[in-house]
Amino acid sequence: MLEHIFLIPILLGILCFFLPSRLGRGVLVGGGLATLAGASALWFGDQPGGGAYFQVTPEGQLVLLVVSFLFVLVTVYTLGYLRDAPIRREPIFLGCMLLCLGTMSMVALADHIIVLWVAIEATTLVSAPLILLHHSKEALEATWKYVMVCSVGIALALLGGFFTIMAMGSGNVDLSLTFHGLAGEAAAFDPSWLKAGFIFLLIGYGTKMGLAPMHTWLPDAHSEAPSPASALLSGMLLNCAFLGVFKAHLLMTAAGLAVFSGSLLVVFGLLSVLVAAVFIIQQNDYKRLLAYSSIENMGIIAFGIGIGGLAAYGAMIHLIHHALIKSSLFLSAGNILLGYGTKMIADTGRLARFQPRTAIALVGGFAGISGFPPFGIFLSELLIIFGAFQKGSYSSVAVLIFSLILIFAGASRSIIRISFSNWEGQMKIGENLPRIAPSWILLLTSIGLTVWMPEKMEQIIQAVMTAIGGSLHG
Repeated sequence: MLEHIFLIPILLGILCFFLPSRLGRGVLVGGGLATLAGASALWFGDQPGGGAYFQVTPEGQLVLLVVSFLFVLVTVYTLGYLRDAPIRREPIFLGCMLLCLGTMSMVALADHIIVLWVAIEATTLVSAPLILLHHSKEALEATWKYVMVCSVGIALALLGGFFTIMAMGSGNVDLSLTFHGLAGEAAAFDPSWLKAGFIFLLIGYGTKMGLAPMHTWLPDAHSEAPSPASALLSGMLLNCAFLGVFKAHLLMTAAGLAVFSGSLLVVFGLLSVLVAAVFIIQQNDYKRLLAYSSIENMGIIAFGIGIGGLAAYGAMIHLIHHALIKSSLFLSAGNILLGYGTKMIADTGRLARFQPRTAIALVGGFAGISGFPPFGIFLSELLIIFGAFQKGSYSSVAVLIFSLILIFAGASRSIIRISFSNWEGQMKIGENLPRIAPSWILLLTSIGLTVWMPEKMEQIIQAVMTAIGGSLHG
């Protein structure tokens, strides 16, 4: 029974609303461990058969393991965070964190075109209170923008689902509405309706994924949410939204329309990287800087999937390592915010002296997200660039590389300013182990997966690539 994997954290999340904070923290950890155990069982044990709505798909299996692993580390950080920065509405915070885990796990397992839509919309509703938690004017504005923009996007995705169903015609009334069921018969579908459906699905789920120009909610939401929630939104939630885009592209590939969907993914991917470059260069808020970096990396993933072949393989590697490294960076940003009491880069400095372990994690995370070895993004970006060269997309690669150079130049200036520039203030809160260890573990995991990838993970990624015509060999 697959449903227990997401039902357990959902039920525990509801329970947290009625528990004392101290007990709720234990439930938070327990819910995370239970979901990780369920995800691990799918990897190493016998996979249960799926029903009409939920299936163990390669792409969903990969995202589920990443989400559950990250969530456990974020909960460890949360325990240290709450010790130093108590939250007045802690039961709501803890409950919504678990509800987010449950709905994201539901997204990873959902293969029915409408159930997937329901699950992604549910992630919006349960994560909105995390952004509003501090009840400031800025948090209220960010929450409304998040709910409104993502709700419009998800409405367009629903319309895209209807268009896709209409492409079946009247002769396929008994056909399963799972993506893999539809893919088996997609070659006989009406291509015009399929193209219309993909456009709406891409815009709708791309809004939640943070692709430009539908990205406007993301910098505000990630900046105003508490740091554990920011790590959850960027490292986990964006990957779940990507699943909606990927499944739509899988359907187009099965219908012989991969060139159409791939071209759109390349355009939106490059636009996202360019938009991120423009805003990162002049950014003075380090949490917003990390948010724009998420837009950049979602664009890179979309670009790689759109190119296909070797680049698509690199995109799946990129998805894993971006989740690990970006979550680490947002957790480090939480330590910086607690220490300096500000999100403004200009009001920070000398982090290497006052919070040396956080500084190492910050600089290491910056090196990783910028594509330096031995972190996995170095490998994934090389695969994407080489794959694009193989496909003859020289102008697209040139735009991508130019944008990455601009992003590195802008971000490096900010990281150097935070870590080493003069600052004469007094640290408000120092470091503690629960707020340091998760960042380091995430970075070390990225390095470890670069040096050695488990055979099971390699098989899963290859299965994902086979579905859309990609492979390690181009």
